[in-house]
Amino acid sequence: MVVHSSPLSFQVLFLVLTILLQIESHQIEDVAAKVEHLPGFDGPLPFHLETGYVGLGDTDDDLQVFYYFIKSENDPKNDPLMLWLTGGPGCSSFSGLVYQIGPIKFKIEEYNGSLPNLVLRPQSWTKVSSIIFADLPIGTGFSYAKNVTAHRSHSKLINHTHLFIRKWLLEHPEFLSNKFYMGADSYSGIPAPGVVQEILNGNDQGLQPWINLQGYLLGNPITTGKESNDKMQYTHGMALISDELYLSLQRNCKGEYIDIDAKNELCLRDMQYYQEARIQHDYC
Repeated sequence: MVVHSSPLSFQVLFLVLTILLQIESHQIEDVAAKVEHLPGFDGPLPFHLETGYVGLGDTDDDLQVFYYFIKSENDPKNDPLMLWLTGGPGCSSFSGLVYQIGPIKFKIEEYNGSLPNLVLRPQSWTKVSSIIFADLPIGTGFSYAKNVTAHRSHSKLINHTHLFIRKWLLEHPEFLSNKFYMGADSYSGIPAPGVVQEILNGNDQGLQPWINLQGYLLGNPITTGKESNDKMQYTHGMALISDELYLSLQRNCKGEYIDIDAKNELCLRDMQYYQEARIQHDYC
């Protein structure tokens, strides 16, 4: 599948690379840095932004999870702490920061060949909570692993996320007593409840540090592949497939377009025609 680039995508990549490589920062610990300026934003950032890595493997180089952390702009000592995972799978958590719930967003204006401008988001969730935006699963954004199979299952994603938050809290003990919430949207609606269960199990087993888990929230989540069956009606309604193909799909597949019987040759044939008509990309 060919994914087409755009000037904006290169701008976003440059901006994120700048956060890592060209930021005006001072070291908090060996693994984290406070970011005080961002290209496209006028003046120093009026909120606390920290970026860094948390190692999860037997050695810190085995598995590295990259994160963006923003302290609550209200009362970080007492406000809740939330870990946020975004969708894809494979989208960087940076998208959640600038497109969804973070304190900055891109200014919508006509492209003029320069970097995009950043402005404050008045509705940012960081007005009332501290938020960790983590690049998970491993291989997403700037997270990486030496083992190429490290990110290839939901169970590994759940385990890595659980390990990440416990290690992050060890490195940020000032947030151990804060109420903790798990947040996720889109594809991350699948692993998020599993992460919550792992946290509960770990607390019951006496794993340290203890996490003050209060609940979890999901935005527009995927919970099962069965939900994708509804895409067929939507695709037809948007005139992306013909009436004839839609009726044939209904007749031959009987409403099941995900777990198709390998012996159902008529449905498989229609699905091949359907895939050729799609104009959407599966991945970020």
